[in-house]
Amino acid sequence: MRHVIALDVGGTGMKAALVGADGGLLHQARRATGRERGPDAVVEGILDFAAELGAYGERRFGERAAAAGVAVPGIVDAGLGIAVYSANLGWRDVPLRELLGTRLGGVPVALGHDVRTGGLAEGRIGAGRGADRFFFVPLGTGIAGAIGIGGRVEAGAHGFAGEIGHIVVRPGGAPCPCGQHGCLERYASAAAVSQAWAAASGNPAAEAADCAKAVESGDERALRVWQDAVDALADGLVTALTLLDPRTLIIGGGLAEAGETLFTPLRAAVERRVTFQKLPSIVPAALGDTAGCLGAGLLAWDLLATAEAAPPTDPTDPPDSTDSPEVSA
Repeated sequence: MRHVIALDVGGTGMKAALVGADGGLLHQARRATGRERGPDAVVEGILDFAAELGAYGERRFGERAAAAGVAVPGIVDAGLGIAVYSANLGWRDVPLRELLGTRLGGVPVALGHDVRTGGLAEGRIGAGRGADRFFFVPLGTGIAGAIGIGGRVEAGAHGFAGEIGHIVVRPGGAPCPCGQHGCLERYASAAAVSQAWAAASGNPAAEAADCAKAVESGDERALRVWQDAVDALADGLVTALTLLDPRTLIIGGGLAEAGETLFTPLRAAVERRVTFQKLPSIVPAALGDTAGCLGAGLLAWDLLATAEAAPPTDPTDPPDSTDSPEVSA
């Protein structure tokens, strides 16, 4: 059975799968990332995990994986196949596509950014299925975004497109590690809500999920914390929809697990702020923590489709005069 290897690398754990041509998960596995062992050990762990998946797939399905896709956090140069930087994993300029291809015996490899890869899956086979324009926003420790256009995700000229978490929604507000003040993720991420609720409740161990439960029970302190986060999120989303005009806004991540406790006030807050803009559908993500793996599988299948659609080259043809050695390499 034809299949691809899919890897979703996170700060603490890795999720992996073998994915069939229909997008189905044929086999799933998880493993700790092991970042405490250092960046070199993390890379080696990724390569070992991929190799084990490849060997399992060959035994189980009688053929080698046709391709592999891997999603990683931080700054990613998908075109060159380089994991440029990750604060959580401590690596810089890791040629991950080349390393994986070598470890897997020459299998073609696609590399992607974790949020954009998850957004690809949500947009194509998840909550945004059928939408020609969508914006995927996971609310986790931070906030990022994926801009979907025609079934693909836009990376931007330098790979930074969709970074809604660093839109300034409260000028002069809380400092952000990015160097700005008042960034969206300092007010509306799961981490920000956890911090605000811990302070308001007097419980240092309180988390965003605890705040959501307190909101549902009518706690006035929780309602204020929650509404502050919802208002900040609505401000950021309206800025995004003004620029992008998406048909669907897909909200995921840990904070979205609150369900209508989040979505009912959020839809109302966005609607209050819209003037000339068209109000998009605001829906919860559908794929949960499998989105990254499914998206990595899609990257791999897309890579194969592109390669198979390319016309064969004649080795006797002269090189294009516009190519430089650097470009052709």
